[in-house]
Amino acid sequence: MIIVRSPLRITLGGGGTDLPSYYRRHGGMLISAAIDKYIYITLFRGFHDDLIVKYSKMERVQSVADLEHPIVREAIVLTDVDWRGLEISSLADIPAGTGLGSSSTFTTALLRALHTQKRSLVLPQQLAEQACQIEIERLGEPIGKQDQYISAFGGVTCFRFNQDDTVEAWPAPVSQETRDNLEDNLLLFYTGISRMASSILKEQNERTKNEDGEMLNNLHFVKDLGQRSLKALEAGDLESFGALMDEHWRHKKRRSETMSNPQVDAWYDLAKANGATGGKLIGAGGGGFLLFHANDKPRLRHTLIGAGLREVRFRFDFEGTKVLIQ
Repeated sequence: MIIVRSPLRITLGGGGTDLPSYYRRHGGMLISAAIDKYIYITLFRGFHDDLIVKYSKMERVQSVADLEHPIVREAIVLTDVDWRGLEISSLADIPAGTGLGSSSTFTTALLRALHTQKRSLVLPQQLAEQACQIEIERLGEPIGKQDQYISAFGGVTCFRFNQDDTVEAWPAPVSQETRDNLEDNLLLFYTGISRMASSILKEQNERTKNEDGEMLNNLHFVKDLGQRSLKALEAGDLESFGALMDEHWRHKKRRSETMSNPQVDAWYDLAKANGATGGKLIGAGGGGFLLFHANDKPRLRHTLIGAGLREVRFRFDFEGTKVLIQ
């Protein structure tokens, strides 16, 4: 049996500039952090000739082409693994559609498991590139490259998305003390609202492709905020980092009318009045998780739990996509 886990993520700055429609013309940059909430893939070969895939439903097919799950189908084709008799299952610490990059995390974990089945070595860069190839090129999803890369690499990591489609990755140059303080002062709350990121990202993608001036200026500004956020982290200035999160959220909301809603805005305002220096909805927006930087954690935690939100405590993950058993 093979068991692989891959970490989910939170974005710390520059989110949205990793979509090809933007970075191929202007270059993108962001900071992302992998967290200790995972998607797990188990894979083993049974005593039969079918292919069995278990996720929210179960498929048992006699041909890869008959698979309904598009990512599993394309991953098997890309890796050219002998699929006869394989049984593939997935489990997740966090529900899908909540903004933590679950779809791309699933893809990286699955690819690592399939490569392990073939006994082929795959490095984080190659793993991320293959996940992007499946989701963006083969399946045409209007998504960026952040999720695949941070899931493969792990850590608190900076990414530069170049116009020629290459991606540079390096650990954020942050001291251990600052990193520990950042980890301690970030709080994550589940809103209970799930959403499909593709509809929001599709709007951003189309407007960017059409050279919409308002959208481009917004993304240029957010990219600059990402660079300023990195400088704040390098300097250990977490108060400024929290303020930049707040500025980011105010600009992010302008990208789409569906980015937020009155309930999310009310929770956000409540948080700002009770110990949060800044925050935002993680991912494309519309629901999922609210992330806050707090200077008064107990007060913020008590207030938002009292308002009906569920806190998910986390630490950073520095291992990336990892084979646990083989």
